[in-house]
Amino acid sequence: MINRYKVLIIAPAWVGDMVMSQTLFKLLKQRYGERLILHVFANDWARDILLRMPEVDNVINNPFAHGKLALLQRIKLGLKFRHEKYDQVFVLPNSLKSAITPLFSGIKRRTGFVGESRYILLNDIYRLNRHKLPLMIDRFCALENNGNRPQDIPYPELTVDKENQKSLADKLNIDLTKPLIAFCPAAEFGPAKRWFPEHFAQLADMLVKDGYQVIILGSKKDTAISDEIINLAKSKNIIDACGKTGLVDAVDLLGLAKYVVTNDTGLMHIACAVGSNVIAIYGSSSPHFTPPLSNKATILQTSLDCQPCFARTCRFGHYNCLRFITPDMVYEKIIKNK
Repeated sequence: MINRYKVLIIAPAWVGDMVMSQTLFKLLKQRYGERLILHVFANDWARDILLRMPEVDNVINNPFAHGKLALLQRIKLGLKFRHEKYDQVFVLPNSLKSAITPLFSGIKRRTGFVGESRYILLNDIYRLNRHKLPLMIDRFCALENNGNRPQDIPYPELTVDKENQKSLADKLNIDLTKPLIAFCPAAEFGPAKRWFPEHFAQLADMLVKDGYQVIILGSKKDTAISDEIINLAKSKNIIDACGKTGLVDAVDLLGLAKYVVTNDTGLMHIACAVGSNVIAIYGSSSPHFTPPLSNKATILQTSLDCQPCFARTCRFGHYNCLRFITPDMVYEKIIKNK
């Protein structure tokens, strides 16, 4: 009988961080092989994405809204988890509240960074050295390696559902005989991470003229951005999928794309994880912290004195870090590999 090693992951709350956390899952799989049973505690929106990761055996719904303490409910949930008899828990968020449920779950090894002074809640605990662990994936994976960055970190890889791809192509009138370019123009963080709609519109016109199909991806919250792009574009052959598909559908649609033009956002990390060619546009953020995890990614970034500022909005109001990345620059990256 195989001696199982059962692990619980307290997952991050953001799409990109959640995708990047698969690097840790892969390392655990390398270490424990078939012994590993991996459960992930995550918000309901993340379930289908996590189940596209072969390492994940089960997703447990995290009922707590982002930022909500709900102390008593977290304690009660921890007590319910005791019957699972986990061998170890990895608490990826750095908040105090994210470590409460693991404490009351009776898990003997509770691993994470100190974060918000979590000395009592965690017992396999590390101080975060931002110089030695500059990338988000470095930090996730160091938790599996005694607080040190592993020599080799595997990139995320999400599985693609071919049948769902065909169904989505029919639903959205995608011509599978023509090359598809996906635009991911939103960024929940704020406008300092969003390339301009007029730039996306101009690029769309250039690509449609060259025989490409263009599809815009995003959630219902992003429809104002997609509407602006479509209204500014001269071409009327742009496929608007914003709010018309679920997050897991984005996995399959991005897998269909020959190129993905994207801001530094969660969909960028999904596009990398399905093997698409990615052109990643960075404004206020930095690829030295959350880079596109792919050998098929190209980073476009200006070199201004004020960059990166990591601000949600430009304190100068000009957004030159995004303005100076022109549609011609992106177009050249695509067309040279046509």
